[in-house]
Amino acid sequence: MKTMKASVKGRYKIDKVGTAGSVVFNAGDMKLRASMTDATGPSLNGLSLSLEKPGSFIIDYDVPKQDVMFQFMNTVRIWDKPLNLTYTHGRGENWTAVDGTLVFNSANKLSVDYAFDSRNCKVKYSYVHRGKSTFEPSYDFAKNSWDFAMSRLCGDDIVRASYRTSTRVLGMEWHKNSTFNGTFKALAMLEMLRRFQEHLSGSIGQTANQDN
Repeated sequence: MKTMKASVKGRYKIDKVGTAGSVVFNAGDMKLRASMTDATGPSLNGLSLSLEKPGSFIIDYDVPKQDVMFQFMNTVRIWDKPLNLTYTHGRGENWTAVDGTLVFNSANKLSVDYAFDSRNCKVKYSYVHRGKSTFEPSYDFAKNSWDFAMSRLCGDDIVRASYRTSTRVLGMEWHKNSTFNGTFKALAMLEMLRRFQEHLSGSIGQTANQDN
């Protein structure tokens, strides 16, 4: 006999007015999820409903926008290697994307994402070193730029650094997992070009004052 189970998650951001939360009902192989993002009062803003069968499909309905998104997953084998395929279609804005990930082994993966509306293609390679460190270079054909990310498993915590060459933004993330306090995430972004220009302007100003 199949039983239905429910779980509740919530989140509150200090820097933003509003709360977020989700309720998940598990019924056998299916999951029914109701999510609310940036809720500021008794309204339907940010409410979405989804029906999911893990590894097969997801149907997501955005209540305020009355928009439906379909996502289908499947796995085929190429050269005796699993290729995980994901097809996603948004009905309201009429966009379609296909994502494929070829798993060479537990340490090496190659992913390709293609958006049919913008004709943009992104390629990412992932390498896991000894199960602790992950290196992920990626290339965006539309921006003609590289992105780099590196993460390190430190006990139960994860430290991640990323750099976007198109915007010259360096990101640092720290995920803290605790059995008693749950999950904590800290994020810092640094725009390196702006910082460099400010430093350069300050140095020029100091030099000019000294000359005077």
